[in-house]
Amino acid sequence: MKIQKFKKRIGIIGFGCVGQGLYDVVEANKHLGLEVGRICVKDKEKPRTLPTAAFTYDVQELLQDKSLDILAELISDPEEALLIVRQALLQGRTVVSANKKMIAENLPELIQLQQRYGGVLLYEASVCGSIPILRTLEAYYGAEPLLEVRGILNGSSNYILSKLQNEGGTYASALQQAQALGFAEADPALDVEGIDALNKLCILAAHAYGLLVHPDQVLHFGISHITPEVVELAASLGAKIKLVATIKPDQEGNVSLQVIPTFVTADDALHAVEAEFNGVEINARFAGQQFLKGRGAGSHPTGSAVWADVTAALRGYRYTYPKLCVNSPAAVMAADAVTLLLQGPEQQLKSLLQQLRPLEVYSMEVPGQVVVRVKPQEVFQQQELIKQNNIFVALIPQSVPLEDVLQLDASPAAAFVS
Repeated sequence: MKIQKFKKRIGIIGFGCVGQGLYDVVEANKHLGLEVGRICVKDKEKPRTLPTAAFTYDVQELLQDKSLDILAELISDPEEALLIVRQALLQGRTVVSANKKMIAENLPELIQLQQRYGGVLLYEASVCGSIPILRTLEAYYGAEPLLEVRGILNGSSNYILSKLQNEGGTYASALQQAQALGFAEADPALDVEGIDALNKLCILAAHAYGLLVHPDQVLHFGISHITPEVVELAASLGAKIKLVATIKPDQEGNVSLQVIPTFVTADDALHAVEAEFNGVEINARFAGQQFLKGRGAGSHPTGSAVWADVTAALRGYRYTYPKLCVNSPAAVMAADAVTLLLQGPEQQLKSLLQQLRPLEVYSMEVPGQVVVRVKPQEVFQQQELIKQNNIFVALIPQSVPLEDVLQLDASPAAAFVS
């Protein structure tokens, strides 16, 4: 007796880079019994790889179509994405999404909707492209305390930094190359200002520590004001500049988060993460360290992550948020002072330092550069002022031999801030 197989139908909402990638993966795996039932797009005039007849322009046609077993929300507008996902979950539907901003800013509501109406929302593709980090945290570390989770979470900015450090040139030229290859958008602000990595970090916090935190509560800086002088300084110290996102608990069980350009030395696993790749390091209390690396940008890597969510959801998988059920941590600023490099116009630096209240200030040989020892809370309070004044900020870990290499003065350069 032959067993009849019934096809599962997917509705795709949005047909940009990720939507096209998902479509390609589904078409390449027809033997698994899945098919694209409907595709909804917004722009009727935009050239596409499929004929016009393949698309609808009314998202309600998909939301009301009960023959679709799963919906893939893959649009860029976070507000519109929230309306779509919210309506689907209110209907008890199964949805996958790659919209990290929408998820990071609304995760408490999205979890509540799933619990109340029985729907399922998976969003592996919203964090680190092809790396299965969320399922790894849930399946392997759901009951184990984590000492730290850190990583490079944005492939676009990592590609730009790799270009600068391996080939030289300017930030503007590296950004242009990233845009030409499709690793950065025409408006790259979300990537280069650290916002994309910030949203991903907030999502990771829920699965790694049971912490629901809004992105506005997190210290974050980007790479848009990096200069060749900063890249040269890092190289002279045996380091590279990487945009590093970190989550770390304190002794009370509360959690500090930050996204900041960082001097990364060769003994650090993140040092070797190049081009559009992402890398995540998990440091568990009992299991020790684990490192995951994969492509974080591009149509097919992200499309494959959506595909993994689709197939998992159709097999009945859903997030259980194990640590959210037992933990109630708060988001806090780290208590210990950190060492930062600040680079920018000298007048703006002087003005900033008067507001920043650093514990120590050291002048540098390069004009417009200073090194400060400062509490993270002070930096967070002046975060907007720092950005408005186009000042580049980078964290210098204790492992970087800054004093020995640069022979800094043993006393703060008080004259700089007078």
